[in-house]
Amino acid sequence: MATDSSSSSNRGTTKNVKVSLDKISTSMVKVQNDREFLLKNTRQIVIHCSKGIIAIHNQDIKTAKSHLNNANKLLIQYKKKTDPNLKKYLIVPEQEFVEAAAFMAIVEKRAIPSVGTLKVSEEAYVLGLLDCIGELKRFVLDKIRRGHTDDAVNAFNIMQELFSLLYPFASLDKIIKDARRKLDVDRMLVEDTRTIVTQEIRRKDLIDTIKKLKR
Repeated sequence: MATDSSSSSNRGTTKNVKVSLDKISTSMVKVQNDREFLLKNTRQIVIHCSKGIIAIHNQDIKTAKSHLNNANKLLIQYKKKTDPNLKKYLIVPEQEFVEAAAFMAIVEKRAIPSVGTLKVSEEAYVLGLLDCIGELKRFVLDKIRRGHTDDAVNAFNIMQELFSLLYPFASLDKIIKDARRKLDVDRMLVEDTRTIVTQEIRRKDLIDTIKKLKR
């Protein structure tokens, strides 16, 4: 009887713990299910952004805008349904959207949209712009290959300006994950592109000089 009494007493001591843990378990299971849902379904946003960037490089702006619009609609949809604790799982798709939207604006010679206009997190905005620098290098090379040197120079100038504006975020690497690593990569991209653009300008100047001498 003493044992039964002791057991009942222990259950009384921990009854609040059991109730609390049951609630926590239910809550955590929901968070886990919501997390898996987000990770699975936001991949479509990333795919739309990737296809949009490819379309921009292929000069198919209509298709690119369609993909970006679809990506934005999905982002809005998932953000409305996402618990604040799960917002971090939207950073990657938001980041991809920023990259594509910024690249589109540059190609169309518009101002790059602000963080408020795109309605994304501050972290995603910074990371997306850092990724956009890589797309700009490819764009510059494409312009040079097609003989559009002036467009290549303009794009490179924007590339440099973006890097300069983003460089201070290297000191915030603990807050914005991967910022320093991406900046290190972007620094090399900018320097490589600078060399290529400089060589192209010299080549073009030489050709122009030879043409003048032949007149």
